[in-house]
Amino acid sequence: MSDDTAAEVGALARELVRIDSRSSLSNRPVAEAIEAHLPGFTFERIDYTDPAGVTKRCLVGRRGAGTGGLAFSGHMDTVPDTGWHDDPWSGRIAEGVLHGLGSADMKGPLAAVLFAARHLPARVPLTVAFTADEETTNQGASEVAARSQLLREARPAGMIITEPTRMVPVRGHRSYYLFRVGAAGVQAHSSTGRGRNANWALPEFLAEMRTLHEMLRTDPALQDAAYDPPFTDLNPVIDNFGTADNVTVPRAEVRMSYRYSQRIDPAPVVAAVRAAAERHGLSFAEEHDGPPPELAVDHPLVARCVAATGTPAATAPFGTDAPELATLVPCVIMGPGDIGLAHAPGEHVPLAELARGAEVFARLACEMAEA
Repeated sequence: MSDDTAAEVGALARELVRIDSRSSLSNRPVAEAIEAHLPGFTFERIDYTDPAGVTKRCLVGRRGAGTGGLAFSGHMDTVPDTGWHDDPWSGRIAEGVLHGLGSADMKGPLAAVLFAARHLPARVPLTVAFTADEETTNQGASEVAARSQLLREARPAGMIITEPTRMVPVRGHRSYYLFRVGAAGVQAHSSTGRGRNANWALPEFLAEMRTLHEMLRTDPALQDAAYDPPFTDLNPVIDNFGTADNVTVPRAEVRMSYRYSQRIDPAPVVAAVRAAAERHGLSFAEEHDGPPPELAVDHPLVARCVAATGTPAATAPFGTDAPELATLVPCVIMGPGDIGLAHAPGEHVPLAELARGAEVFARLACEMAEA
């Protein structure tokens, strides 16, 4: 890894970090910057409007004739700047470390892809897919999977989703269900005795969910030893939608996430939550992403990534765009940076890690082209 590589990839990452692309905002400025850095690519722009009415853009690009080769994917949005005290978008570089919101997750890894793409020989075919809303709904990846003609025509042999894994090849991860269980009350001044607090409809339901939660942690049939931890939690969050302290709560909702791996059938858990909601007179709705993406240890793409990094393949408890994109192409999740620093104040990534990631990405692209 040369100092020039670290400097160039650092400058690319710094430029992207300085663009505010929290999921609540449009990511089009980032998309336009990325497109400008990839001359020679044919781009397909996939625009949509999110549920809040914000315009978003995904990019699918291809360079080179024919089909096959390697693809890279990454998301352009970031989480909110909760807890930050210094400027989240400074892009400050100090002692070889880039600081800022999204530096590790995942504008630094995106910069590594841009660097690799810009320095690959012209004969190497390459496909890229950049998404929006990965940090919220995965809508961008869903739009790409449903609408991208270019990705279907390119038919890459494999895709690297460049989440920060410290360049550990992640061959699979869990998918999720999000349950929404609601109760209705009657709003009134809390001193009058005329209202009905919606929260009082929840304790019996929550007691059943506590039992289910404990079962998930103790029943081997509901666990997968290939993951750390082998169990998965129910994580209830209660929302009263801003009700004041002196108002009886007119609406209460329990949002509860549940993650499962490819080996686990989620149907019994989904059925248990639905039945408990119905039993206690509560509303029930569910959201979920695609099936858990998981490649075998000896899959050719996994084997290439292991050989390129010298690191054994792993699984991960977190989620990515892979459930949607894996419907079109085999996916491995791998990128520079530490997921442990993501989504936290003070997020940062060493430029040396970004440079190493760029070099590994370029080497894999060349190998896949030759294959």
